[in-house]
Amino acid sequence: MLPSAPRDNDSWDDDVSREIARSAPGRSSSGFYAGAPEPASRIGARGGDPEEDDEEIEEEIPEVPVRRQLSVAIAGFAALLGVGLVLGAQTSGPDARLPYAIVVFGVQLLFILAFTMAIRPPAAGTVAGVCVAAALVADYLAVNREPAGILPLIVVAVAGYAVAVAGQFIRPGDRMHVRDALSGTLLIVVGVVSFAQLIVLTRKPVGTQAVLVCLTAVAVAVLVAHLVDAFFPRPRIAPQVPRGATGIIVGAMLGTLAAAGLGSVLVLPFTPAKGALLGFVAAGVAMLVDLAVNYSEVGRRMAGDTPTFWVARHMQGPLGAFALALPGAYVLTAFFLG
Repeated sequence: MLPSAPRDNDSWDDDVSREIARSAPGRSSSGFYAGAPEPASRIGARGGDPEEDDEEIEEEIPEVPVRRQLSVAIAGFAALLGVGLVLGAQTSGPDARLPYAIVVFGVQLLFILAFTMAIRPPAAGTVAGVCVAAALVADYLAVNREPAGILPLIVVAVAGYAVAVAGQFIRPGDRMHVRDALSGTLLIVVGVVSFAQLIVLTRKPVGTQAVLVCLTAVAVAVLVAHLVDAFFPRPRIAPQVPRGATGIIVGAMLGTLAAAGLGSVLVLPFTPAKGALLGFVAAGVAMLVDLAVNYSEVGRRMAGDTPTFWVARHMQGPLGAFALALPGAYVLTAFFLG
């Protein structure tokens, strides 16, 4: 066939080039696919009507529906998690720290399961084993070390992270992906060790009350946010993310309000203002973490990764919210209430 002869099927027509662009959304036309001509519709759109561009974007990005029963189930899990951790802290004492440590360790195992299956770091089994060992060591130090403090937990987190990264370098296949998974591995290790701060706080003079205020704020914030999403997920954060801005804002506000209410009935040094400050920090961090989990899951799905096991995927938000809200709660308790 001569070069000038027409072809019956053009492999670079509009539909095929659009599919190629979708397969690599982070690359522009000047990247690896710069040799492929742009479709005429995209070339003409640069000087065309902006409303037509908006309509094309809306057609390409369908809105993911919010599953009402699932949102209610996640809200219930957050409430149960908060109640278990709060009641365990209230029953903990100088001669009864071990039962609470067992409860905390059970939550740590759930955190390891959920985040290891979701993030899927290189050498996932090694990372999970290191995290289990770090959780045991952190809980032991939180129960028995004198004086009670957060410094031993920081040492455990640093050592656990170093061992986990070293374990990822053992196999050549895992070694190639270590650099991309450093932040995910750090998140898993820090989140696991962070739960041990609950035991340390119960050994402080006002720590048990601080645990009550902060965990109540987190539980109420996550509970309300997902309940609101179940019935009114508007305005949408993003078309691909099944969350609404109303739930996030109302959850953070009611979590702060609940903490302020507890601050008004607890003994000194708690006041409504101090309770509101602790609740504002805890609920705000919890909402950001809970929303970030949804964005991460959407990003993995758009990248073509295998979906996370559904139980682990839906436990991530509440578990991450509680784990990463605790460092701020400890700092405020030590330096603001101490």
